[in-house]
Amino acid sequence: MKKFKILSMLMLLGFVLSCKDQLDVKNPNQPTTGSANSESGLINLAQGAIYVNGFLTVKYGGFYGGFFGDPVGYHEIMGDNVGAEAANQRLNEIGVANYVILDDGTKVINPNSPKLQIDMLRQVNINANASDNPLYYEWAYMYSLNSGANNVLALVDETEFTGDAESKKNALKAWAYWWKGYAYARIGSVYYAGIINDEAVGTNNNFVTKEAIIAESNANFDKAAAALGAVSSVADYSAVIGKIIPAFFQVGKGGILTPDMWKRNINSMKARNLLVNTTVKAMTPAQWASIIALAKDGVNATDFVLTARSNETSDFISATGSTPSALTAGTTKTSNFKVSERLIQDFKAGDKRLENNFAIETNPWIGNNDRGNIFNTRYGLIDGGKGLAGVVVLGNKSVGAYEFYMATTYEENQLTLAEALINTGDIEGGLKIIDGIRTLQGAGLAAVAGKGLALAAAKEELRSERRVVLPFRGLAFYDARRWGIIDDVASGGGRAGAIVVDKAGVVSKKATINYNFLDYWDVPANELAYNKASEASVPVQNPKGL
Repeated sequence: MKKFKILSMLMLLGFVLSCKDQLDVKNPNQPTTGSANSESGLINLAQGAIYVNGFLTVKYGGFYGGFFGDPVGYHEIMGDNVGAEAANQRLNEIGVANYVILDDGTKVINPNSPKLQIDMLRQVNINANASDNPLYYEWAYMYSLNSGANNVLALVDETEFTGDAESKKNALKAWAYWWKGYAYARIGSVYYAGIINDEAVGTNNNFVTKEAIIAESNANFDKAAAALGAVSSVADYSAVIGKIIPAFFQVGKGGILTPDMWKRNINSMKARNLLVNTTVKAMTPAQWASIIALAKDGVNATDFVLTARSNETSDFISATGSTPSALTAGTTKTSNFKVSERLIQDFKAGDKRLENNFAIETNPWIGNNDRGNIFNTRYGLIDGGKGLAGVVVLGNKSVGAYEFYMATTYEENQLTLAEALINTGDIEGGLKIIDGIRTLQGAGLAAVAGKGLALAAAKEELRSERRVVLPFRGLAFYDARRWGIIDDVASGGGRAGAIVVDKAGVVSKKATINYNFLDYWDVPANELAYNKASEASVPVQNPKGL
């Protein structure tokens, strides 16, 4: 397979700030901004600035090789889909619950100090920690991604193109604005404040609210949609996008998105922005209506989406690591991440997706004491699945076999629509969507629509289905947060009736877990040490726990 031609540019020169970095490229085959103002040079820049500098190359780098292994891994751990044995970058601490009450009444406190995740995150959020600061990574990657997109936008109108120049320019603008929207979506969905920066070089110290960051995400998605709407030659547009997206990504659900497909992807991302940043309790009828409108015009079953795959040289992701799925696949003795008992618990009896993807092992995996009070598990994720015909496979460590979804998908969009319908009175409409997704994935379950389910039961079908359908995609923490599960039990949070394996291997089936996690993270000290917030800035620290 042809090696992935990517550029190593926009390298971070110090701690990752919101992009004070500059191009530092010496290889003449890897263009600087001075040589990228040709059609081929700018296309190469558009590929490398996003795939390399946005998702791979960050100072201190992390432990599992890129954005999807490290920051996305944190989300999966905090969302209680997986646990981590490794202590690197606080992986073993970030998902430890404050306490768990077992079936026999024993209360097992977080074995680490501090006992609360929020206190641990603040204790390690100092500039000197850098690579040991979990708050550093998502900020670093996403502002590097934003900077890369800014550099593309700074050059596109100055570049000469063959063929339909405007269509090619709009293809590149859509690409850049899409990834800016994506970057701001990630920042606004996990940090309490952020910076809006459209400069190719440099930054500013005006920190704005997370709500303003999400608004900026949507504004950039809208700019991408406008650029797509201005494409008059789909052939010239497709020629550009086909060169930016690596050929080995253009497989399965990955491919050259048509302008209309991409617009639907944008609608699904905007629906996600609203859904994951609003607690279910706070959602208004108008917000649910907005989600319904966006999701109904969101990703279709036949649309291409933004995906990634491994190749023989692991140019972007490796087959055996750097994504939560790859890090989880295999037996508990060989995997980096361990399957959570709570993820398994969310499969319904007889679900073929459980049978095809997870195996109960001879002995429970009992981790070191400091790995937490809910970490142990009896299950492993089967590498490549069990082979059941027509049933989705959640993990495959063969080269090129696993399709990693970088952004939204049809399944996510449909479940978003189902949740909105259920919460606005159309219970049957939402349940029909759930049945459709189960059929699509080969679950083999009896239909739940037409059974007269009440609202509470329908919501539970939706909650468990999102857990089952969307693991390893970096959505688990968002859901746990908006459902109130990460909140203190004293405030109505936590998870009751949970399955937990204790240190002796005894299985509790009605345990109570009090996660008590921080909902939105403080701005990393690695940013503030070099970019002190202006007097006009909003608070950069979440008041929760202060």
